Order: sequence, then structure tokens, then C-alpha cells
Amino acid sequence: MGPSPMAARAAGGCSSAALAFFRLHPLRRAVRPAAAFAGGCSSGLHGGCQSRLAHSIVDSVLDELRSRRRVRVSAKIGLQGTKELPDNKIDKRTLQKGLLLEFQKDSERSLLAVVERPDGKKNWMVTDQNGILSSIKPQQVTYVVPGIMNFDYSRIDEFLEKTQDLLDPTVLECAWMELSEKDKSITVEEFAEIVYGTKESLESYCAHLLLSRDVVYFVKVESRDYSMYQPRSPAQVEELLRRKLAKETAEKELEEFVHLLKSAKELPVESKPPKTSWLVEEKVRQKIEALQAYAVDACDDEQRRLAGNILKAMGFTRTSSAALKLLINVGYFPVHVNLDLFRYDVCIRYTDEVLSAAEELLVDSPDADMHIRKDLSTLKVYAIDVDEADELDDALSATRLPDGRIKVWIHVADPTCLVKPRSIIDREAMHRGTSIFLPTATIPMFPERLAMNAMSLQQGKECKSVTVSVILNPDGSIAEYTLENSIIKPTYMLTYESATELLYMNLEEEEELRILQEAASIRAQWRHSQGSIDTAMIEPRIKVSNPDDPEPNINLYVEDQANPAMQLVSEMMILCGEAVAAFGSDNNLPLPYRGHPQSNTAVSVFSHLPEGPARSFANISVLRAAEMDFQKPVPHGVLGIPGYVQFTSPIRRYVDLLAHYQVKAFLRGDSPPYSAGDLEGMTFIASMHVKVARRLHSNSLRYWLLEYLRRQPKGRKYRALILKFIKDRMGALLLVEVGIQVTTTISRGKVGDEVSVTVETAHPRDDILTVREVVEDTEDSE
Repeated sequence: MGPSPMAARAAGGCSSAALAFFRLHPLRRAVRPAAAFAGGCSSGLHGGCQSRLAHSIVDSVLDELRSRRRVRVSAKIGLQGTKELPDNKIDKRTLQKGLLLEFQKDSERSLLAVVERPDGKKNWMVTDQNGILSSIKPQQVTYVVPGIMNFDYSRIDEFLEKTQDLLDPTVLECAWMELSEKDKSITVEEFAEIVYGTKESLESYCAHLLLSRDVVYFVKVESRDYSMYQPRSPAQVEELLRRKLAKETAEKELEEFVHLLKSAKELPVESKPPKTSWLVEEKVRQKIEALQAYAVDACDDEQRRLAGNILKAMGFTRTSSAALKLLINVGYFPVHVNLDLFRYDVCIRYTDEVLSAAEELLVDSPDADMHIRKDLSTLKVYAIDVDEADELDDALSATRLPDGRIKVWIHVADPTCLVKPRSIIDREAMHRGTSIFLPTATIPMFPERLAMNAMSLQQGKECKSVTVSVILNPDGSIAEYTLENSIIKPTYMLTYESATELLYMNLEEEEELRILQEAASIRAQWRHSQGSIDTAMIEPRIKVSNPDDPEPNINLYVEDQANPAMQLVSEMMILCGEAVAAFGSDNNLPLPYRGHPQSNTAVSVFSHLPEGPARSFANISVLRAAEMDFQKPVPHGVLGIPGYVQFTSPIRRYVDLLAHYQVKAFLRGDSPPYSAGDLEGMTFIASMHVKVARRLHSNSLRYWLLEYLRRQPKGRKYRALILKFIKDRMGALLLVEVGIQVTTTISRGKVGDEVSVTVETAHPRDDILTVREVVEDTEDSE
């Protein structure tokens, strides 16, 4: 079988000098390599060079070489001919002072050295080409240069320089073309004789270098006495050439990519290429995405290998932090990139199919409940939320009945007038589970034009809603309730801060807001009588307005859950959940009922702690796991109510949306779209994504809190509330002005006391926060 077309094409590229030796008799030792390469060859090996004469010459060379007794050099240096010695043949008897040899320094380097003296029973001391004296084992020796005695190590550089003039890798192709025809194996000296016309020391070592470095044409095989090199089959050469070409292409692409990285790295921040420019060309995108995956520890083996090579070429260590630093340096990532979005593979954008379906809903979506909607547009309606809320899905109204009892209305946005169960929009919402709220952005559960416009409550506009109305008994318990489809027109869109101001102002014209506050107060008292547990903590909230800037603006808000407006809204949301659970129970309706068993530890155990975060922290620490049921309500011991269904955030939470599907179907007189088993399965799917969303929110909030602290003046004092002692005087603290927890050693104080601390280290990327207690010096009065 002849060489394959690829191999033939490769061999066709042999230089004329490399082919010339086939026209010269290899046994004419007077012909030096320079003279041997003086001739020319005008065609490839499959042309004029592949002649019968060439074949006969090679055959004669091999036959004559193998028939000779190589004793002359053996007698001089004690070697078996001038063949390369295999590892197991190199020992005390074959090595001696003055020999020139090659040895394996490490996994990547081989060095030339001169033998100096024995070192112990088996090892030898050698001086290498760098002038370093070291001990080597016989197994490290890869080649003993023949015909050399008493070599001076200072001449190794000169010897190596001469080899460079003779190393022409194209002769490997030529020799393989000839030798593979008859599948002939060859020794190093035979190869030197054929290629250079001599087997002198320099030429033999060059032959060794060519053969030992070759990974395509020849393979080393061990015989009983010495090593041989056998031509590979044409099929093997074909495959190895393909791999070699692929490797060379990859190396060239890597070199070009590294050049791109270095160029981008040197540019000023405002001139760096945008992220999208790295994603246009496939081969560039593949490499930048490998670095990205490496930076977030989410890469496969190929990406890990590729990213490692890129980092090495750029002079970086092969670590995820180095990859992140590089991506920031070239402008692919902003300084404060949220890596969790990549770690958890968060879907930020929507597919074209989902967006198209959303647009169709906006254009044509008849309201199936219009004929049963109650017009409540004359009510004064308060929508109270954080100032940056994009999705407004609940609002409140209240009045005092002639008998003195309070009636409240909890109005909830009605996304189900647009979205139907099992539709493409519904499936998308289920697999997202919730909107994700980050300091830098909101990732809505529904496409933005639906969530923040068509579904959301809007001030002064008639909005479709589901209204839960409740009449309270004087003690705060529910006397009556109704659920109905409605039309409302929100009067006020208030932040918690502005709503609190209105409450403090006690304006006569805002009587409804005062009634809502009164309802919230008696509800809180009633729940407390039912065993509710206070879990209110100080909650930080951060808004970052320009997160892609190296130094973005950070606005910190610390929410005190004891804020009157927050307490008002919280109580009304709990009231709504209790009423919906009662509705489901009274009508045998499958719903996602939530419960929480009472703690095994009595709340009174922590009564000695001051009210507020310290007591809440202790209460939270002994809570039992929450429970869910999809057929009937279960008591919610923490809230102190007989049943609870999340219902007030159907735009933000998928489980709330499921409750709306069920309730809305009942109000229309239809069968509920989902059974208890269906609800359980879908709630489980959604809850997996909710857990990720919570982790994203928590991690991102903590990152920006640390960034906020990092920027504060060194030595600034913070009030810190002692929450508990972990061990001895190591305490868990809450920085009151920031709302973040930290641990440090405290010299004085008890749980619930405040101490002063300063921040020593705040490193957001590494999630490091350390503080030190500030002990105020006091002098005893005389």
C-alpha cells in the first residue's frame, strides 16, 4: 500500500536539499552534509525522486550497515556500536568520564551534558550545557553521542550551534516515503548514514534529534540490544498529519487571540472593545467563553484546557481569580460583574418565541371576567412599595362601617386576565419561579412589557384586579370576607417613607390611611394573642444606579421593620393570605397552602431580650421548617393564623399566580385548572428557581454592602448590636447603620447591648469583612 494523498502532498513539500541525498551514494563518507545537500530535486518524491535507483541505494545502505561489525568505536568508548542505547542498557559499565550524552532534565526539557564521575552505585555526576553540575540516574539518559571521548562541556554550545545547520525536518518526510514502502525499521546511525552520508558524532546526534522529536512519521520500538525507529503506516501518518495541522492552526489562533487580549488590555477604559465584539467571530467567542466559564468555575475539560493555555500565554496563573482579572482588564467584564448570574446560568433575556407571544397578548387579549368584575374605581386606593419598585401588584383601601367595624380591601393585580394556564408565557414564568431583585437590576418573571405595564397597577388608570375584602371583628379576627374580580383606579403611589410621613401628619383628608393603620394595629394584637412570633429584622436595601462603572453610585437604605407603613402593609398582606386560605377551605379548593409549626422552644424563653433585632434573631434561630399542603390549610404558627396562601404578588411569584388561576376559575364557575398533585409538582419546580433567586439576591446584596463599607472613611465608627455569642467572647453582631452581620471578639456587653466597632477589611470580591471593637476609655470620677 502506497502513501496516502495527504502524506504524499506533505512529502511533496520536501526541500530539494532534503531530497538530494537519495541521488548520492550514502557510503561515500568523504561527502560532508554541505556537499550532500548541494544538489537539487525539481519534483516531489512521487516524481523523479521516487526512482528505482533511489530504492536500490537505500536498500544497499541498510544491508551494508547491518552486515558490518561496528567494533571500531565500540573499542574506543565501550559502547555497542554507535547505536542509541536504550535506558536499560545504560549503567556503570557503559558510562565513563568525558562522554557526551543527552538526559531528561524534567518533563519538558532535555539537556546535553558531559560525564564527570560516578555518584554512588548507579548515578553519575554530569556538567550540563548550562555549566551546572548535577547527579543523574541512568534512566534519565536518552542518548549517548557516539565517537566522542574527553569532551569539554564548554564546547557544548558550539556543538549545539552546529546541529542547527543540519536539522531539516523535511528529510523525515522523504525518508519515510522511501522506508515505508518496504516497512523497514532503522537505527539512528543508519538514518544518519542515509540522510547525511556519515554517522559521525554530530550527524548521529542530529539524526537522534530528528527521530526523537518526530511525532508523525516514525515510532520508536525497542529491540533486544538497541532502539529502532519504524515507519508508521500511511493511515497513521494521515491521521497524525491531520492532528498536527489542527494543532498548528489552534496554536496560531491562540497566538492571535492573545494578541487581541494584550491590545485590549493596554487600551484606556473608555476605549476598550465592547463585550459584543468578542462574540462575533466563532473562534474568538469560543476562547472568551472558555475564560468566562473558567472564571466562574463552571467549565468543562476542554474549556479548562483552553483557558489554562490562554492564561499561561498571558503570564497569569491558572486560577479562576486570574481569569476574572483578565476579563476585567480587557473590558469584557465590568469591574463589579455579578458572577452568580453565570454560575447559576440565569436566563436574563427571553426567547423570541416568548416575546412574540407576549406582544400578541398586548394586542389582543379579551377579558373573560369582564362581565363579573365589580367596579371599585370610586374607592381611595393606596399602593405602597419601595421607591424603585417596577412591578406594582397590590394596593389597599379601607373604611369604617356604621357599626364601627373596619372593612379593608386588598386589591391584587390580575395577570391571569392576560396569561392562561399552560400557555407559553405561563410555562416560562414557572421555570423562572420568581422575579429576581438585585441592587443593580430587576429580572422580571414575565417579559418586561407585560410585567411593568399591562399587568402592573398604575396610578390614575383603571386596572383589572382581584379584590379580597375583609370585615374585622373588634379584636382583629376576620368576621366576613369576599373574593371578587374588580376594577380599581389607584389614587396614590407611595413609598414606605412617604406613607409614614402621611401617617405622622395625621391629615383629616387621609382618614382611610389612618383606618388602615388602626386595622393593622388590632390585627397585630390579635395575631400575638394567637401565638405569633416576631421575626422582624433590620433589612438593608441598596440601589446601584450605574453598575458598569468602576466606581458606581451606591444608595443604601436600611429598612426598620418597625416602620409604621411597613407594619401596615405587612399586616394587610397577612390578612389577605388568611382570607384566601379560608376561601379555599370553605370551597374545598386545591391551593398552595403554607404553614409553619410552632417552635418546640417557648417564645417566653427570649422575653428577657430587648424587643427588636436581638429578640427576633433568637426567635428565628429556633424556628422549625415550613410546611405546605395543597388540599387544605395548615396552621401557620409563626404568623399566628389558622391558614395562609401567598396571593398578593402574582406578577413576581409563580406560586401566587397558581393561587390566582385556581381562585379565578372558581369565581367564573369553572373547574380549577390544577389538581392538588399538579400544584405540588409545579410548586416544586418553581421553588428550585426561587432558591437560586434568593441566593442571587443575598450574595449580590452582601457584595454591594461590602463595597459600600470599603469606600467609607478609615476609622469610621459603627453601632453594632450583639445578637449572640458563638464561643466565649466571639460574638455575632449586626451593624445597625448598614444592616449587615459580622463576627468579632467583644470585650464587654451582653446579648442585646450595643458596642462600637470600626471596619478593618472590606473586600467584596473575596467576601471578606473584618471589624474591631472600639473600647472607649473612661475615667473614674473622683
